[in-house]
Amino acid sequence: QVQLVESGGGLVQAGGSLRLSCAASGIIFSTAVMAWYRQTPGKHRDLVATITSGGSTNYVDSVKGRFTISRDNAKNTAYLQMNSLKPEDTAVYYCNLYGMDVWGKGTLVTVSS
Repeated sequence: QVQLVESGGGLVQAGGSLRLSCAASGIIFSTAVMAWYRQTPGKHRDLVATITSGGSTNYVDSVKGRFTISRDNAKNTAYLQMNSLKPEDTAVYYCNLYGMDVWGKGTLVTVSS
């Protein structure tokens, strides 16, 4: 059974940083494309970043230069380092096995102004 567990969310002031983690089990993690999405109430869940098995990354324009997605295959864990956070980054952040309907429960990030 595939399981994704996010952690690392919290309350931070604008300009601050957080690192989210996504621990995966039940998959051959090293071959998986991983993604982070985010969602605010009443809105769609939007893609934030992806990372391939080879480490290639892609980002939505709004987070380029501020967020970094990475992975540690030895730990079966994906990360999202978020710097220079803005109030508009406030959302529930979800880890995803990209292209599949496999999600974690999410972790809330709140950025105060």
